[in-house]
Amino acid sequence: MSAPDHSFDLADRHALVTGAGRGIGRATALCLAGRGAALTLVARSEAELLEVQVECLELGAPSVSCEVVDLLDREALDELAGTVAAGADVLVNNAGSAPSAALERTDDDLFDATLDLNLFAPFALSRAALPAMAERGWGRIVNVASTAAREGYAYTSAYVASKHALLGLTRALTAEASMRWREADLTINAVCPGFVDTDIVARSAERIAESTGVDSQTAKARLAAMNAGGRLLSPEEVAEAIGTLVCEQPGQTHGAAWEFAAADA
Repeated sequence: MSAPDHSFDLADRHALVTGAGRGIGRATALCLAGRGAALTLVARSEAELLEVQVECLELGAPSVSCEVVDLLDREALDELAGTVAAGADVLVNNAGSAPSAALERTDDDLFDATLDLNLFAPFALSRAALPAMAERGWGRIVNVASTAAREGYAYTSAYVASKHALLGLTRALTAEASMRWREADLTINAVCPGFVDTDIVARSAERIAESTGVDSQTAKARLAAMNAGGRLLSPEEVAEAIGTLVCEQPGQTHGAAWEFAAADA
């Protein structure tokens, strides 16, 4: 494990990261831990959270708490918003799902669940966090969107709709914060990676392989070819972008949709 990077200090800041048990969320937790933030990690798997907790403490996080929460559970989400998000200085809305289905097989339950997790959960947590951040005078919200927030992909209507809406939410909150809380150092931004080397992409490759007859590695290569640079991004690259937005002092980037161009690969 590499040594902490203290070039940007988040000492005395508390960060809430959703979907923190694996992939981008785990990498983000480690990134913020290395910069001195206290952390609350949220995911559905206690075992995964406990592993990340140990890694974050080893990197220098002063405290790391774990919340096992299904963000589709409105009661549990409301409790998390009121007790943890309202006290967070940094909110990283990373938890999400990326289902794939033809339009006629995208039923109401699939559509609703996708928007509940990818859109409503970030909305509910931001609704609790942002006014409290403004009252304290400092705050950072980063929403993990996707290139699907900027363009459309076949067989992913629910996912694309949710990510377009998440980017719209990011911009709306930026506009409102700029009007209501001009004196506070607040930023709300989104990162929009393409395909990242995570379990979600692995499952997508498996579905492609099943439907087309190619092997999973070929399917994954096809997904990688759709990225700028022709390769899968690593979770750490996305986490580094999130860390840059969080650590900007003072906050100057507002309502951005951080994309990962070939030069960044």
